[in-house]
Amino acid sequence: MVNGVVVSGADLARLYEERTATSAPAYQRVKDLVTEQITSGRWRQGDALPSENQFVESLGLSRMTINRALRELTARGLLRRVMGVGTFVALNKGSSGLVEVHNIADEVRRRGHRYHARVLALCEEEAGPKVRGRLGLGERQAVFRSRVVHFEDDVAIQLEDRYVNPDFAPGYLEQDFTLRTPFTFLSEVAPLGKGEHIVEAVLPSVEECAILGIEASEPCLLIQRRTWSQDALVSIARLLHPGSRYRLEGTFDTH
Repeated sequence: MVNGVVVSGADLARLYEERTATSAPAYQRVKDLVTEQITSGRWRQGDALPSENQFVESLGLSRMTINRALRELTARGLLRRVMGVGTFVALNKGSSGLVEVHNIADEVRRRGHRYHARVLALCEEEAGPKVRGRLGLGERQAVFRSRVVHFEDDVAIQLEDRYVNPDFAPGYLEQDFTLRTPFTFLSEVAPLGKGEHIVEAVLPSVEECAILGIEASEPCLLIQRRTWSQDALVSIARLLHPGSRYRLEGTFDTH
């Protein structure tokens, strides 16, 4: 690594030159170059790639060609691009069980990474019709709301927007959700009895792009979760994950 970047301009030009004998388009040769360096272990998780300008200057290719190569590798999950910062070799995607309800902080720590959170909002507000309907509340009834960004090694992996029925979570607004997650607190005061997941692929809003540090074209995984304690609906949460940083997985048995 040179000055925090995986390769110098001269080495980048040499690596590309080794591929010019192939008939593949220029953008594909750039993709092959980057992919080989990553899969061989020469470029490791978290390493910074040269900037687009450095690729253009070193390889003598157009910005459009370089942008296409890096964009397609990002879509494959090999790279991650952070607006205003640069392009990096992607971390292994975090994963969560498809049907289980887990604490995201525990998931991150089990992978051997550092977890932290940033609280965007923690307040009481009047529930709108949609929230009232999903929580089964009466008209003009107030709810607790929290918005928290969850990080894995300084990379945002989830934006959580949660509404909570105040009757089942006294003290919710007094919690410090940088020290423990809303999930942990709710598990203590209203133990989970049943959960529901609805999973969708969506594009982020402008605000969500800014919060998560992603581009508007990055697909996201949206999980809409409802949780019950005994027979009472306690909370609804909208959990948004950048697609290049997260996946759902599960197993099943046909017997």
